[in-house]
Amino acid sequence: MSKQQTKTEEAARVNAAKPIYSMTGYATAQSTTEDGVAFTLTMKSVNHRFLDLNLRLPGDCDALEVALRRLTKERVRRGHVDVTVHVDRRARDQAQTVQLNHELLAAHLQVFHEAAKLHHFNVEPDLNELLRMPGVLTAEAGAATPDPATAAALESAVMAIAPALLDRLNQVRGVEGEALAAELRAAMLRLRALAEECAQLRVGARDAHFERLRTRIAELMKADATAEAAGQVTDQRMLAEAALLIERSDIEEELVRLRAHIESFLQMLDDGGELGKRLDFLLQELNREANTMLSKTTGGDPGIGLRLTALGLEVKTEIERAREQVQNLE
Repeated sequence: MSKQQTKTEEAARVNAAKPIYSMTGYATAQSTTEDGVAFTLTMKSVNHRFLDLNLRLPGDCDALEVALRRLTKERVRRGHVDVTVHVDRRARDQAQTVQLNHELLAAHLQVFHEAAKLHHFNVEPDLNELLRMPGVLTAEAGAATPDPATAAALESAVMAIAPALLDRLNQVRGVEGEALAAELRAAMLRLRALAEECAQLRVGARDAHFERLRTRIAELMKADATAEAAGQVTDQRMLAEAALLIERSDIEEELVRLRAHIESFLQMLDDGGELGKRLDFLLQELNREANTMLSKTTGGDPGIGLRLTALGLEVKTEIERAREQVQNLE
């Protein structure tokens, strides 16, 4: 197979992989309805265990809420998503009424004149100052009565731009998702290297344990040499001692599972798609194997045991870092 063919197949595999999304993203767009009402549609997503939609819409927009929920669920699978529609009421022609509180103004005038007379001031009140007194003047916008036609126009305008905005949101989430996937791949490669170093040390650790076993067997045989039936007893004790030491010391089984989990993790990243929960479960399995390895590093050669312990701790640290990244994936 030529190098060019290999590159072509690799590119096809990458292109066929499903996108990996982060759960963090933001997108916003502005538009207007047919009758000129300006509005802003905003979508923001953050981490969450499930899909949690929170819509903030103007009143009398029940149909719009249903449509937005359905569309968002088709494009986003997981995360806390805030969808907000903000209508710019200033763009609408709303009459404002300014009202004068005659009773309150008269009361202020009366108090002013009484105070001027009491203190012998020959002055007249400033009307501008009186009108600035709280409650003397009030301005109210015309009440917005529910208008089915306006609500329908808003729904039509919002749903016209919502699909493209969701695409932009997913584009942002996809860029971060690719970055997270690259970090996770690097983490798995580091774990693979740590597992290989553990595998190389395992041989020396096994030999050290076997030497301890031979020493222990010699001690048992010397202790039981005076008994006529000691041969059978010694065999039983030696077999039990050997089985216990081998079970407690050899990490081959854990390394095999650790490597298998790492390869599965990398394959999932290559396939793409909704990976957050599956990768988190796989990391729990990796952590379980790391804990078992650490429990088997005691005994034997002290130097090898200490190095295996250090490697096991590095493995656990790398797994914990990966779990922090996986929490951000959809």
